[in-house]
Amino acid sequence: MTAASFLTADVLIAYSAYFVGTASPGPSNLAIMSLAMSAGRRAALTFALGVVSGSFFWALLASLGLSAVLATYSQCLVAIKIAGGLYLLWLSFRSARSALRSASLPTGTTRADEPLKRLYLRGLLLHLTNPKAILVWLSIVSLAISPAGGMSHTAPVVLGCMCIGVSVFSSYAVLFSTDSARRIYVAIRRWLDGSLAIMFGIAGLKMLTSKN
Repeated sequence: MTAASFLTADVLIAYSAYFVGTASPGPSNLAIMSLAMSAGRRAALTFALGVVSGSFFWALLASLGLSAVLATYSQCLVAIKIAGGLYLLWLSFRSARSALRSASLPTGTTRADEPLKRLYLRGLLLHLTNPKAILVWLSIVSLAISPAGGMSHTAPVVLGCMCIGVSVFSSYAVLFSTDSARRIYVAIRRWLDGSLAIMFGIAGLKMLTSKN
């Protein structure tokens, strides 16, 4: 594997597609942002590490031919969709319960005492139960496969995209854990948690009712 293999046209297109998908607002990003503002940088970075680990898991399976497995055992994807939908509904319930609390919490106290291991597992579970993450990685890997090069670009794509993912998720954790961001969180906590409850709820219901 040479440096040039990371800069081919197919690989750069895959990088761009992955960056857009990763940086766009979604359950993982919003969860990291909320956690960073409520519990601080360390907690958010730990949660982000779990998200990245889940992403790497799907990347590895996609590069090993996950599409063929899903084609043969389509019920696996259905099971993942059901689990993901239920998990998103649970996150919606948690956010709604937090939004209904009448008093604003002091900066840095929300979930601040949650063990780092549990935060990591929460981030990991959020990404492992997200069928969209699976399909995104299948698309990314397919973009890297060219008629001439075959699967030779898969490793550069996976490694490059994982670096992009680490950069994006950790940037959200660092940026939204600043004092100014956390002061804003105290002021808008109920609105933010209410918005998260709605977003997670819609995403969960859509995942459970989707036919494809």
